[in-house]
Amino acid sequence: MPLLKMQDLKAMRQEELESKLQSLEDELMHERGVAAMGGAPPSPGRIRALRTNVARIRTVMRELEIKTAKDGGKMKEEKT
Repeated sequence: MPLLKMQDLKAMRQEELESKLQSLEDELMHERGVAAMGGAPPSPGRIRALRTNVARIRTVMRELEIKTAKDGGKMKEEKT
């Protein structure tokens, strides 16, 4: 699993971030379950990559939350 780039995450909408976060958390839970039962994961760095991606998504979501609070609850369109 490649690491997600912050630039790509910041370009996503809130709904996309939430769905991506949910799928990654489900995948992480599965991988942890396999590891807990003594199974060897096919890719040893996969759990770390999943954890990193989850943290990045949560960071972007928190930044959006703070930005929304500062804007008085309104989302402003950014110029690209």
